[in-house]
Amino acid sequence: MKLVKTFGRGAKAAAALIETLEKRGAVNTGKVEPVVRRIVADVRRSGDRALLKYAAKFDGLKQGQDLLVSREEMKAAWEATDPKLQAAMMVARGNILEFAEAQRPAEWTISPVDGVKTGQIVRPLESVGCYVPGGRYPLPSTLLMTVTPAQVAGVERIVVCSPKPVKETLAAAWLAGVTEFYRAGGAQSIAAMAYGTETVGRVNKIVGPGNLFVTAAKMMVANECGIDMPAGPTEIVVTSEKGNSAGIAADLVAQAEHDPETLAVLITSNEGLAREVAASVKAQAKDNAIAKKSLAAQGAIFVTATVQEAQELTNRLAPEHLTVDTSADLKWVRNAGSVFVGDYAPQSMGDYVSGPNHVLPTGRVGRVRGGLSVVDFVKVITVQEYTRKGLRQIAPHAIALAEAEGLVGHAESVRVRMQG
Repeated sequence: MKLVKTFGRGAKAAAALIETLEKRGAVNTGKVEPVVRRIVADVRRSGDRALLKYAAKFDGLKQGQDLLVSREEMKAAWEATDPKLQAAMMVARGNILEFAEAQRPAEWTISPVDGVKTGQIVRPLESVGCYVPGGRYPLPSTLLMTVTPAQVAGVERIVVCSPKPVKETLAAAWLAGVTEFYRAGGAQSIAAMAYGTETVGRVNKIVGPGNLFVTAAKMMVANECGIDMPAGPTEIVVTSEKGNSAGIAADLVAQAEHDPETLAVLITSNEGLAREVAASVKAQAKDNAIAKKSLAAQGAIFVTATVQEAQELTNRLAPEHLTVDTSADLKWVRNAGSVFVGDYAPQSMGDYVSGPNHVLPTGRVGRVRGGLSVVDFVKVITVQEYTRKGLRQIAPHAIALAEAEGLVGHAESVRVRMQG
């Protein structure tokens, strides 16, 4: 990891590196867009024929193998799963369920004046597609993280797509009660869920992380159906003045093993802690090839002149995962996907069993939204109700605004109701 000071002789180099990190996007899909565009167009045009062709080519679908995974196969996978893993999945699902229940937005009504009621009702999306990666690291935890909040929201139809689904992913699907699971991944599965094929019915929204091809496809179909967010390489920032150096290093190495392009950063004004963490990272990553590569390319330790500067830099980077020293630090946190507090909150707990979602914003998207939640699976619909008395009380103000804008029809529609 590079150790740079934001003051003194290192200030210029630090400023240049920070500017580069601030300009990072969630993903750079340009290099795969031509291929993805052809795949998406082919599936949209040819439906199952194209989907099956690409599933066989890229997803390992065998000739004669059903695209749809049966519940019997999911059950068999669950029964073949080690009881310790079964228990872990049940704890994870229980915590995700409880957290999502607490997140559910409420319906309410207020009365700004007598005879006027305004409020909101909450309705689930009718259908969603959950993408579960199946590449370098199959992620059954992602199935639980995407399917569970959709169920809590009340979504009637939940589709899962995953390439080469392993036993553990199928077991998670059985536990979650998934009934529509397709052995397809990549851009082809995103196109199938967005546009529909003879086998895969279209959905209202697609959620879940994926590789560059998946992300490019999600962005291409976003005008046709909703998506959660573009998912880029994993990001970790630790902002600490007094944290445990071995624990900080372990978190940096753990997140760095996700992807060779992981962003891994420590920000501190404590130079002694910075050097301890750098040494510990080097020792812990020596046998982890992916983490070692990632930390060499995208790892950085910023030593700031003050604690306040460290906090400001953290918010500028708007990381996916953020670790801070104490709950008092939450007061200054403005931009982050998920925050972990203290020496006993390893970020890996959030990846699996804490309850908050691990599908999180990357590429500074944390400036505008948090992680996937039950809110992503519902619509908040506003409601307005008037009595004649209520209308007469505030209608003159609406008429005045309408006439100021030159919209005489708007003003007249109010007058007609007042007279009625």
